Amino acid sequence: MSSRIVICTNGTLGDFYPYLAIALELKARGHSVVLATGRLYQTEVETQGIEFYPIQPDLSSYTPEALRAAISKMMDCKRGTEYVLRQLLIPHVKTSYDAMMDIVRGADLLLTHPLFFAGPLVAEKTGIRWVSTVLAPISIPSIYDPAVLNADSLIQPKMVKPWLARLLQQLGRWYLRPWSEPIRQLRNELGLSIGGDPLFEGQFSPHLVLALFSQVLAIPQPDWPSQVRIAGFMFDDRDRTNRLPPELIDFLDAGSPPIVFTLGSSAVWDADDFFIESALAARRSGYRAVLLAGPDVDRLPSECLSENIVAFGYVPHSALFPRAAAIVLHGGIGTTAQALRSGRPMLFVPYAHDQPDNAARAKRLGVARILSRRRYKANRLAIELRSLLEDSSYTNRAAEISLRVRAETGVRAACDAIEAQLKVPPRVVT
Repeated sequence: MSSRIVICTNGTLGDFYPYLAIALELKARGHSVVLATGRLYQTEVETQGIEFYPIQPDLSSYTPEALRAAISKMMDCKRGTEYVLRQLLIPHVKTSYDAMMDIVRGADLLLTHPLFFAGPLVAEKTGIRWVSTVLAPISIPSIYDPAVLNADSLIQPKMVKPWLARLLQQLGRWYLRPWSEPIRQLRNELGLSIGGDPLFEGQFSPHLVLALFSQVLAIPQPDWPSQVRIAGFMFDDRDRTNRLPPELIDFLDAGSPPIVFTLGSSAVWDADDFFIESALAARRSGYRAVLLAGPDVDRLPSECLSENIVAFGYVPHSALFPRAAAIVLHGGIGTTAQALRSGRPMLFVPYAHDQPDNAARAKRLGVARILSRRRYKANRLAIELRSLLEDSSYTNRAAEISLRVRAETGVRAACDAIEAQLKVPPRVVT
């Protein structure tokens, strides 16, 4: 039976593509799907024949200079998360709530991104079937599997006993509580109960929480909510964007596999000297390299490039990564997923948010090394790359992990779980 399903997400490509993959699969199964997201993605959504609905914040309205300034604040390792939550997202909760109350009218199910804070309010007010999601393990706090918050931290998760992790978690909740006060105020205005903390358990549907990451990164913990189901990464292998430019194919065919340097679709706007230092390290070490320099591709100094070092703005990671010798990345969950699937060893340079934790998990898997952003200089980078490439254990382990990731059927598993929820009667609101 066909159902109308509303999917809400916003953010970078790593926040968009998993939900587009789900939307396309649900559409292929005969459902009517609305994808509510930023106008930045309107053309791509509508091109796929999916109904689009705009929500805030609208990054497409930013000038390049304003966008660069905003992302620089987002990527600050100390205050970036606070900026995203308190300046970009939470101020729009009331506007998003009003908009979503219209769009869910007549819908059968609502699927939400973890930072779409209006979602729980809409679900509680309307009684619509609600499935929440998380994209990375850090979004499900556990005292048995504590997250790594800082790439420079000397404290490793295995050093943190559960009692200490519980204390740190409680202190963190106390520190973060003022950030979500506007949401609690709105709940009160809407006549809703106080509920759970919007930044923690309050984001989770009581019926189903889909973890859109692989079990190679995290497995269920004793203190996870019982309704969490790990689906796997959301890969979409339809031939839409999976093509490399001819000149890049020629470069790849002309020599040994290169090192790929990428900062995804967000951190790339705050690259500083990342690509310059990358080119220097590659040249000094004799490695071929591909720099995915985003908006700065035309501003790279000419001396950075050569017959062995090329630069492009953006190319699909799914097509390029398997042809790399190694991948240097920031650790966003979307880029990390593609890197793990590619079977290539990795060097993480985490910026903020979930990136240090994703990096730490990849390191524990034996597929990666980590170099902090403040130490990202050509000399040190060259040492790290040699250590990564000359130790075959990284490559061998990466190939093993790739097989496990490729064996997962994330999109299908997620959509099966969503369709199972459609069979559950919706809650009656009195």
